[in-house]
Amino acid sequence: MFSNKLNYKIMNITALMLLLYIGFSNIEVWWNILQVVVSVFLPFIIAFAFAYAIMPVQEFLIQRGIKKPLAVLLITVSVVLLITALLVVTLPLIYDQLVLLSRNIMEITSDIGEKFNLNLGNFEIKMTDQLNSIISSLGNILSKGTINVVNKSINFVGKFIVGFIAWIYFLSDMQNIKAKVKNVSMAISYRFFHYIKCLDEEIGNYIKGLSIFMIIQLLEYSFLFWLVGHPNWLLLGILACVTTVIPYFGGLITNIIGIITSLVVSTPVLIGTIIICIVFPQLDGYVISPKIYGKTNNVNALVTIMAVSVGGSLAGIIGIIIALPVYLLIRSTYNFYKKDLKKGVKKIKKTI
Repeated sequence: MFSNKLNYKIMNITALMLLLYIGFSNIEVWWNILQVVVSVFLPFIIAFAFAYAIMPVQEFLIQRGIKKPLAVLLITVSVVLLITALLVVTLPLIYDQLVLLSRNIMEITSDIGEKFNLNLGNFEIKMTDQLNSIISSLGNILSKGTINVVNKSINFVGKFIVGFIAWIYFLSDMQNIKAKVKNVSMAISYRFFHYIKCLDEEIGNYIKGLSIFMIIQLLEYSFLFWLVGHPNWLLLGILACVTTVIPYFGGLITNIIGIITSLVVSTPVLIGTIIICIVFPQLDGYVISPKIYGKTNNVNALVTIMAVSVGGSLAGIIGIIIALPVYLLIRSTYNFYKKDLKKGVKKIKKTI
């Protein structure tokens, strides 16, 4: 009996190892298939994530006595008006600041080349081409109201429309989706339901904290750079807000651009910018961020950097953005099933 039982377990382990070998030996094929699948479903994934993030606002409105259809309509109209207002109000100012930024970078590059006798001609040409391309695109948006390369961006426009419609659907049906997930998970097991609930709380806390932190970064750095007289204050504020989704590295990029562009303005602006870039990231990292995210989303700095690095290597900019949420999901899964994993390891050791 013991021999038959042992052989049965060995066969299972052998089959598992064979499957793992087949999987890893064809990892490039599986990765290409995964990229295609993600590309197809990406608008729906983004729409669902955005609807999931906006869901607390909808629940808040419903709790205040507003019916769900009206709440969805109010949120949709508010989002459209907000995006339109940002484009109409900020695009002209961003355009002017990009032009000034381009001039500043070219001046700095020329000064460095002359002082240190360096040939930076090719670098200047590449930088000029990239900045001129961005400025030209913004100029076309401002002058014509549309991008001059619409024919080349039909795919993007189509995905955006599909994603926007899917977002409205997900937002209006999110309560039913959550209820169905709850029923299915409870049908599987009560423990599995608690696991799904744990993941929901973890990601909910992260999205809520990230949204608040992005708004604070926008207001904080726009005001600070404006206060010291930096000519690109709005652009740097927007950069600080957007790059918040990239832990550590995002703020570093904003600070470097802020210091470089202040070199050609004046010494007081340079000193003020350096003070901002040294003092306030410490305030954000050790005071504001922990209070917003709390202990639940507290992640070791080294682990965060490693997660961002791995995410960037595997999936580029999207991998960098989702690296921390994915790590939080993996950490929550491990913490939830830690005891079960330890028991499983003990059983395998006894079998071996």
